[in-house]
Amino acid sequence: MRSCSSICGIVLLAFCAQAGAEDAPLLKGRNVTEANLVKALEPTPEGVRTRGIVLSRPGARPQPQRNPSAALLITFETNSAELTAEARQQLDVVGAALKNDRLAAYTFVVEGHADPRGTRDYNQVLSEQRADSVRAYLIATHGIAPDRLRADGRGDREPLNTAFPAAAENRRVKIVTQL
Repeated sequence: MRSCSSICGIVLLAFCAQAGAEDAPLLKGRNVTEANLVKALEPTPEGVRTRGIVLSRPGARPQPQRNPSAALLITFETNSAELTAEARQQLDVVGAALKNDRLAAYTFVVEGHADPRGTRDYNQVLSEQRADSVRAYLIATHGIAPDRLRADGRGDREPLNTAFPAAAENRRVKIVTQL
């Protein structure tokens, strides 16, 4: 049987490993639903507090609260910003969520991300084109007001899967609610 300190150490290691991970849930396939997107993107109302364990180091500054967001595994044609049929289906769900009454008052950033297989400059341009492509689709197909969406290419600087840089989840789109 493991001692209490061993178990606490394992729990702390697991927490620390997650601390650097992106907060946004990675939604893909059947998990891309209007309800899941609204839940991920809707800000917590002022004054509402949730219970949880907060670990901090002596003298550490508190971490700022992050804007609500959802990472989506949106697929593109290889080396292009052209949306696949599957991507358009998922973005149809995103469009419905953004028109939901609970999100109608908010603006969003569409972040494009790339894996590191190309050069930094190429990946930056590609991620910008992909974010622009998603934004344009949501505006043209779903009538989302252009001033509610801003495209932002993030290049290959923020991989979700650092163990496998070419992993599909590193080529994603993230929707971030602006507060």
